[in-house]
Amino acid sequence: MNPTVTRVTNQNFNDAVLNADRPVLVDFWAPWCAPCRMQNPILEELARELDDVIRVVKIDVDDNAELSARYGIASVPSILVFQAGQPVFQSAGVKTQDQLTQILRELKIV
Repeated sequence: MNPTVTRVTNQNFNDAVLNADRPVLVDFWAPWCAPCRMQNPILEELARELDDVIRVVKIDVDDNAELSARYGIASVPSILVFQAGQPVFQSAGVKTQDQLTQILRELKIV
């Protein structure tokens, strides 16, 4: 995994996402999920391109069921975007880099 994409758990979620100094794109995923594996390189590239603007993190739904339940994750991959500790966007399914960039533009992040 690229160093710019961080794994987050129940234990460090507050610091990494809710108290982050910039917007955070959270990928809820599972290792057994083929679409999640397709999403991973897209997120790595997005993280490299926008490293100074947004933080990209991954949460394994199997290991962090509490977070999955808290945010109503019913399928993977699911993307949530947080600004100032609040979720401002949520979507399930694989997204292209162009789709993710457009979402971030609409949220006025990029």
